[in-house]
Amino acid sequence: MLSIFDLSLQLNGYPIKRATVDLQKITALSSIAHEAYIERKKTEIVAFHMKNNSFYRELVGEKNSNNWEDLPVLNKKNLQKPLLDRLSNGYTLKNIYLNKTSGSSGDPFIFAKDKYCHALTWASNIYRFGWYGIDFNTSHQARFYGIPVDFIGNKKERLKDFLGNRFRFAIFDLSDAVLERFLTHFRNKKFDYINGYTSSIVLFAKFLQKKNIVLSNVCPSLKACMVTSEMLFEDDKLLLEKQLGIPIINEYGASELDLIAFQNPAGEWQVNSETLFVEILGEDDAVLPYGQQGRIVITSLFNKAHPFIRYDIGDIGILDEKSTLQKPILKKLIGRTNDVAILPSGKKAPGLTFYYITKSIIEDDGNVKEFVIKQTQKDTFEIKYVSETELNLAQIEKIEQAIILYLEPNLKFSFIRKTSLKRNKRGKLKQFRSMV
Repeated sequence: MLSIFDLSLQLNGYPIKRATVDLQKITALSSIAHEAYIERKKTEIVAFHMKNNSFYRELVGEKNSNNWEDLPVLNKKNLQKPLLDRLSNGYTLKNIYLNKTSGSSGDPFIFAKDKYCHALTWASNIYRFGWYGIDFNTSHQARFYGIPVDFIGNKKERLKDFLGNRFRFAIFDLSDAVLERFLTHFRNKKFDYINGYTSSIVLFAKFLQKKNIVLSNVCPSLKACMVTSEMLFEDDKLLLEKQLGIPIINEYGASELDLIAFQNPAGEWQVNSETLFVEILGEDDAVLPYGQQGRIVITSLFNKAHPFIRYDIGDIGILDEKSTLQKPILKKLIGRTNDVAILPSGKKAPGLTFYYITKSIIEDDGNVKEFVIKQTQKDTFEIKYVSETELNLAQIEKIEQAIILYLEPNLKFSFIRKTSLKRNKRGKLKQFRSMV
């Protein structure tokens, strides 16, 4: 019998029963059978789009579509044209799943999935959350996300929350008074798990730390916390584990694709090899061996409505040396390709370098709650931060010394204390941005 969550998908034309059965068959394959399955699905999806999608045919051009590594690498700029110009034959705005990327990469676009593909995305989510005893039909979610402010958008999200058995904590105001109200909800409701943006949940954990409260003591029904959409730093993970009192599961996904990687019970960041094919490419688009750092390029093996074949998602990462085609492991997610600072010497530094340096120093005493870094010129950086008291001269000098040590001398920094930091309209906090 279908429960309310599954039923809502079925009624909207997403064949969740079929997708769940098909996913179970894929996960049951032997490693040899899985290799053959991946090769077959790669061939099928390319052949389908070469036949049915003029946008993709034009992109491939004269290249040999039978040779995988000759296929073009698709990027977000390629996709910034009207959706109707990118849809496959037989698909219209009435028979697809339609959505828009968040634009956190700076290149937002509208995308489509066929309804079976989107049902598989949900089956994939259900399968992975099930590793931790979470059932989307019966488990109650505490959801740390943004929400549309317009009336219709707001009501649609609230309806989805009801159908998904979720209670939403809107994260645009995270002052202590609001966090106190969040805590009251945890005292009064039986939540099974937390899911949401990393920075918001970390801020809530810092609030709990200040009050010397472990959340699982207040809400004993909690089983796990899944963080998503923003980087999870190791010390933040330790803080979350301590203050929430439950396992912290790191999730990496993209709305236009699927769950890309999800931390398994062994603590590995296991890549989705059922509905996706993930490659790591070098600057010349050559496929890199496991263990080497490069651009994360992903193929959606089932999306017939819209091609995502060798799609450069805009992130940099490393697949572990012990990866296999059936069980790839994401060893490290370094950050976004457009979050790189070019310094006066010509050196390129991932934006996260600044974040690690600054974070390790200014968060020692728990005074600073959040901060973001913006590069305004090659040698000039602006750090906006939220704290109880202003950074003192000794702290600032310590940061500057660390930056000289890890990067290079003669970089200029200004520190601006704010009462809150600006998030995007979905509630994400972009931690580093270069304007150069």
